[in-house]
Formats: sequence, structure tokens, C-alpha cells
Amino acid sequence: MGKLTTHVLDTAAGKPGTGIRIDLFRLANNDRRLIDSRLTNSDGRCDAPLLEGEQLKRGQYELLFHIGAYFEKSGTTLPEPKFIDEVVLRFGIADAEAHYHVPLLVSPYSYSTYRGS
Repeated sequence: MGKLTTHVLDTAAGKPGTGIRIDLFRLANNDRRLIDSRLTNSDGRCDAPLLEGEQLKRGQYELLFHIGAYFEKSGTTLPEPKFIDEVVLRFGIADAEAHYHVPLLVSPYSYSTYRGS
């Protein structure tokens, strides 16, 4: 059974990104449809997969991470406007039976991602 998961690591503080809002969208035919919004838990993960089973379909998706709000709440001094406020990751699901893990490593001035396991 396929599933989509994510987690956030605050590389500046060396800890999980807790309480970060993540919006999941499905993209199709120039349409961007919100599927779900979640908050990360104390481990920087969502409590359940973002999608799994029949909900996970082949196609294009987008994860929107609200990073600026997270760093503001953590007390990090940020410039105005913020260098990184929202991180948008667009990716494709080619095999709806596979596990797609899309982590985000983030600081106030950089981010990276990869397809994890």
C-alpha cells in the first residue's frame, strides 16, 4: 500500500521542527486543490501519513511548509521581509503503490529536500 509522509528538521537548532503547518495540494490541469493541512508533532512529523492507500494517486503534488511562522514562534530573529517564509515543494508520484517520504531540512536562510524512505 502506497503512502506519502514528510518530516521537518530545523538544521539551525539541530532539532525536529515542531508545530509547523503543512498544506498538501494536488495539481492537475492548471488546478491546485487543497487536500489537507496538518501540524508537525514533537518529532517534526505528522501523526499519520498525508495520503495512503486509495487516496494516493499518480500525479503532481505540492507541499507548502509555513516555515516563517515556525521560526517567529521559536524566537529566531528574522529580517523583514523574511528570507524564507514559505517553502513550496512540487513533486510527482509515479507509483501509487510506493512509499514517498519527502523530508524538509530547513534554517532561516536555506532548505533542502530529498526522496527518503
